Amino acid sequence: MEFGRVLTAMVTPFDQEGSIDFQKTELLINHLIANGSDGLVVAGTTGESPTLTKEEKINLLRFTVKTVNKRVPVIAGTGTNNTRESIEFTRLAEAEGIDAAMLVTPYYNKPNQEGMYQHFRTIAQTTELPIMLYNIPGRSATGMTQETIIKLSELDNIVAVKEASGNLDDMTAIISGTKEGFHLYSGDDGLTLPALAVGGTGVVSVASHIVGNEMKEMIESYLRGDIYRAAVLHQTLLPLMKSLFMAPSPAPVKAALSYLGIDTGYVRLPIVPLTESEKQLLWQQLRYFDGDQAANA
Repeated sequence: MEFGRVLTAMVTPFDQEGSIDFQKTELLINHLIANGSDGLVVAGTTGESPTLTKEEKINLLRFTVKTVNKRVPVIAGTGTNNTRESIEFTRLAEAEGIDAAMLVTPYYNKPNQEGMYQHFRTIAQTTELPIMLYNIPGRSATGMTQETIIKLSELDNIVAVKEASGNLDDMTAIISGTKEGFHLYSGDDGLTLPALAVGGTGVVSVASHIVGNEMKEMIESYLRGDIYRAAVLHQTLLPLMKSLFMAPSPAPVKAALSYLGIDTGYVRLPIVPLTESEKQLLWQQLRYFDGDQAANA
């Protein structure tokens, strides 16, 4: 299955009481699809999955699948650090009609490489869904080695990895060592273009909430051989990408969406909203980006 180039790790909109706001979710989904997103990753970390109950996740997936209505692939974050729980939730998500599952490296319990291999292999054997691995050692406290990812890629339904180690050498080795048709997505917005240059497919993005069309143009420019245009876009986008991580995610991107008139509500504890000074820095970057884009239109 082809997921596309720009996959948005979608935030979860909340109402004033902190419950999932499905009206806001519908508006956000349509905004993302209209503005460069080739696919949506739902109930991942950017969607505040650690604070969502299982029932909330299922309701969110059900609503997203219905609203998207096959316009783009919907990938559900179904992985946990509990193999049995991950199997159960992947099955539930599959029953709701999602297109693929994303499985994060087990966090907190810190398995070794054999433990991680067996974790992902066991889950993959219980579902027909295509699976995207998610390697993010900065959040999970341990990461998969390139050798483990390459070994897992030999399983038929493990078809992609979201690689958020930030290590281009590892990305290169993974791309080189995996079979044709296995896709590597950057898990860092700022490494989208460098990842493409070593053979990556695209990005699982946070910034695409705000600059999805620009990110897609950067990727398409590179793919058609306009390296200069791709580099200029990368240079223009990078400061804004960094500003969207000035505080724990997804607080900055939710604030940026609010600035654009797209209300997704506040974050849930233990994440807190941006301070006023942080907001002003973010607004400044957004205004600068708008002005820079207008100057280069």
